[in-house]
Amino acid sequence: MSSNNVNSTEANKANNYNINNVDNKKMNNKNSHNVVSIILHTIIKRKWLSLGIIISVCGAVITALYPPLVLGKIVDTLTTGSQVPVYLVFVYMAFTVIAGLMEATREGLLTVFGQKITHALRSGLMEHFVRLSTDSLNKQEPGAVVSRFVGDVDTVENLFTSGIVSMFADACKIISILVVIWFRNKGLATVLIVLLPFLFWFTRHIQKNMLDAQLKNRRAVSRASGHVPETLHNIRTIHNLGKEKYMEKRYDEYISDSYKAMEKTNFYDAVYSPVILILNAVVVAVVMLFSASGNAKVLTLFGMSAGTAVAVINYISQIFSPVESLGMEIQTIQSAIAGVRRINEFFELPVLDNNEELQTEKTFDSKNDTPYVQFKDVTFGYETDHIVISDKTFVVNRGEQVTLSGRTGAGKSTILNLMGGMDTATTGKIIVDKENVSKFTAKRLTTYRRYDIGFVFQFYNLVQNLTVRENVELATQICKNPLDVDEVIEAVGLKERSSNFPAQLSGGEQQRVAIARALAKNPKLLLCDEPTGALDYNTGKQILKLLQDTCRERGVTVVVITHNLALTAMGDKVIKVKNGVVDSVTVNENPLPIEQIEW
Repeated sequence: MSSNNVNSTEANKANNYNINNVDNKKMNNKNSHNVVSIILHTIIKRKWLSLGIIISVCGAVITALYPPLVLGKIVDTLTTGSQVPVYLVFVYMAFTVIAGLMEATREGLLTVFGQKITHALRSGLMEHFVRLSTDSLNKQEPGAVVSRFVGDVDTVENLFTSGIVSMFADACKIISILVVIWFRNKGLATVLIVLLPFLFWFTRHIQKNMLDAQLKNRRAVSRASGHVPETLHNIRTIHNLGKEKYMEKRYDEYISDSYKAMEKTNFYDAVYSPVILILNAVVVAVVMLFSASGNAKVLTLFGMSAGTAVAVINYISQIFSPVESLGMEIQTIQSAIAGVRRINEFFELPVLDNNEELQTEKTFDSKNDTPYVQFKDVTFGYETDHIVISDKTFVVNRGEQVTLSGRTGAGKSTILNLMGGMDTATTGKIIVDKENVSKFTAKRLTTYRRYDIGFVFQFYNLVQNLTVRENVELATQICKNPLDVDEVIEAVGLKERSSNFPAQLSGGEQQRVAIARALAKNPKLLLCDEPTGALDYNTGKQILKLLQDTCRERGVTVVVITHNLALTAMGDKVIKVKNGVVDSVTVNENPLPIEQIEW
């Protein structure tokens, strides 16, 4: 069949190419997921765990109040010269143990609950993630999605393990201690009520300054860490411009900033504890002085027995710790709220109804006749008197598997190079996906090769100091929607060799790596130059089936060069090249599955 006849026949065929157009109207901007709904669902689903946390929190607060009271009773009994009942000792020990157990139970249950929240949030994020449109994903900054799954979710977990619940427990502890002290010593309770706001302000002031210093230290360390590879990367330029001293000075500045920030952190850390201890001692001393005075009016407020004094001193030591914790818990809640907002922003990203984009953005008809690659009077030569191909005109339809056949030197590889943007036509037009590739700038050709083309070279062209997996992964890092690296490696039968270097592989195995690298890019046009030339019969069949399935199932246009005429039966079209000219174009109405072809 001649080329002209084929082209006229193709022009008259109906266009059966069907694309499921995914537009913004099909985007589902309403999403049932948000952080609050997930947390509430987890609380309801884990109701016994939630109830256990409530009981342990209340139990820890209440039982912690009893040991000082019992101890005060014991001291008062001793001061009267009476014998201490044994049961009071056991009661004191029992409440102390129970309070400790309640605290431990609370911490354990909060940790478990935090893990449940983390699991629920990450599951919800993943459920939303797999439904996102490509457009939504492409607009995300590098690492933004990972940071939401890891960092932001961890801050929400901290919201419960060391945030809201802990703050509630500490607040209850402070209030309960103040109530008990009020009934035991109204003067001391008044002093503490006046003192606690100042103590809280001082704690927050110290914490904010420490946090600011820590952030400055992190920024300085980050700049210093980045300075080293930057210097190594530009070492030749630095030597040529004589900027060694400048780079040293910059590094010293970063290190100095880090030291200054660390000194500031250490200063605040060193100041806080002594101030709290001194304040604690001053309060106790003042109360003791007032209670020992002979003034009747003063004793009305501050008078107390020896046992009450012991209990009060114990309570005073207990009240400072939760005040300090409150400051940290407020800081944790503030960080968690920022994480909640970022996660909710992710949940608000538009998704596709019914997972349309997941199933496939394009549905291809097996009899698709939409032109994808068109050669129009293409001539190519390395020199004026050395023409490799001349006046080539043919069409490759979208989603077709096309076989290029011909003797060595006929110009088959040159055609592939022209299709893939590796070479530029001397004259004529090469239209790919309605764009004239022959007119592309060098920059546009790079983009075209990066995103649209998958190339299986005849001579592998593997990076020798990278493993099999790294060679394949390298290609996926420069394209938009790559396939899973491990799945592709397994598909070409190299799962057990993924950690080997090219020098440790046979020629056939290296060819399979080259094929995996091309497939992993998930290209629109897959160009294969003798993909099975170095493979044995069974492996060759496996690879050809993979190429055929890629064409049929993913709608990828596949062009394969082969010298094996038996393999032409598997293609939708056979283009025979002879002496740089298209000798014939044959349409195969019923291409055979590779399993039915023998050679």
